[in-house]
Amino acid sequence: MRKSIVIIFLILSTTAMAKELEKATLGGGCFWCTEAVYLELKGVVDVKPGYSGGHVKNPGYKEVCTGTTGHAEAVQITFDPEVVSYSQLLEVFFATHDPTTLNRQGNDVGTQYRSVIFYHNQQQKETAEKVIRLLEEEKVYEQPIVTEITAYDTFYVAEDYHQNYYARNKSQGYCQFIIAPKLDKFRKVFKDQLKK
Repeated sequence: MRKSIVIIFLILSTTAMAKELEKATLGGGCFWCTEAVYLELKGVVDVKPGYSGGHVKNPGYKEVCTGTTGHAEAVQITFDPEVVSYSQLLEVFFATHDPTTLNRQGNDVGTQYRSVIFYHNQQQKETAEKVIRLLEEEKVYEQPIVTEITAYDTFYVAEDYHQNYYARNKSQGYCQFIIAPKLDKFRKVFKDQLKK
């Protein structure tokens, strides 16, 4: 009897100790850049580049690039909220792309490159609205923020060759001239929040 109680207690304790991970889905331009940034952030368990917010099922990269599917290039982040909060993820999001340019980031132009937050629940929606309100009140940007706040529906993981793109293609031109400088800036600003 006592042995059974101990076993039940151990099972309950282990279950209680299991971390409740959460998901965030964000679009901030090219998903290669966004993935590279979040992979280095403490508390982030996984980052997948993919497509969200469109009307076509199972879209491919070439289809999304036409701008006709309605999807944005996005990343789905699995994170431990005990280590990094959703608002901290959004702080990184707004610091690493330009949320004032409509449907573009630098030379990447089209609705697939729009700035968008796909919220998974009411709390994420309210947090996103609050963060944007604070950024606007503090006049962090000269132009108005055009980031969409949209209910999450479906996320389609991008093709294998997009996964961990920067780490596997550092010598490629886009990686050297676009992603590397963005990562350098991110590392300086968020140095205390980086994985060891």
